[in-house]
Amino acid sequence: MVLRPLICAATLLAATSAYAQSTSGTLVVVPAFGEVVHANDQAVASFSIEEQDKDKAVAASRVNLKMKQGMEIIHREDAQAALKTEGYYTYPVYAEQRPLASGTAAKPQIIGYRVGQSLQVKTVNLAGLPKTAAAAQKVLSLNGLNFGLAPATLRQLDEARIAATYKNLQERIASIAAAMGRNRAEASLDTVDFEGSGNYAGQDRAAAAPMAMKSMRMSEAAAVAEPSFEPGETTLQMNVVAKVRFK
Repeated sequence: MVLRPLICAATLLAATSAYAQSTSGTLVVVPAFGEVVHANDQAVASFSIEEQDKDKAVAASRVNLKMKQGMEIIHREDAQAALKTEGYYTYPVYAEQRPLASGTAAKPQIIGYRVGQSLQVKTVNLAGLPKTAAAAQKVLSLNGLNFGLAPATLRQLDEARIAATYKNLQERIASIAAAMGRNRAEASLDTVDFEGSGNYAGQDRAAAAPMAMKSMRMSEAAAVAEPSFEPGETTLQMNVVAKVRFK
């Protein structure tokens, strides 16, 4: 009567031992993931000015003058902002043409010129951004606005992102070891790929999601009410893939 339980226990122990031995030397590829969230602390605004006149020089002069005025306003409101002029263009404006009686198209006739220029403004002064934008809109048009993280903030968050990813990796290794009936101490890291460059890895999904704003045009003489902005936050993500070998 006592012999049968002893035999069953011995059989179970042997089966468990055989199961554990079947994973000896196994190389396991373990993907892991980590992320950190931080409030956006940088804005990149896009301003522009466009003028049209039958005299190309007159249109260009107005653009040049208003762009200079706009830049001076922005510098006055936000001395730390970084400005970059972009995209100067000059295009002819043609009169609307009606087909001739013969059905052929009439020769295009230039009736004026359209001249414009863009300005990029990068700033970390988000508290003063509505006032700065409203002041600049007296002269320039606000065409777009993106919020994100400043380079210094990205560098600071990188350490936390790596730590979160590595912690998740350790947790997953422990879970896999338990599922295999192995002790966590029996697993050793063979390779750790923080770039996720292997075929087994997903792409790094770190991205700062931009918040776009539609173009707002106001007359030069009119006072402009301050716009409302919500910077939001950015989630930085990281993938890691490790090769873990069990003894």
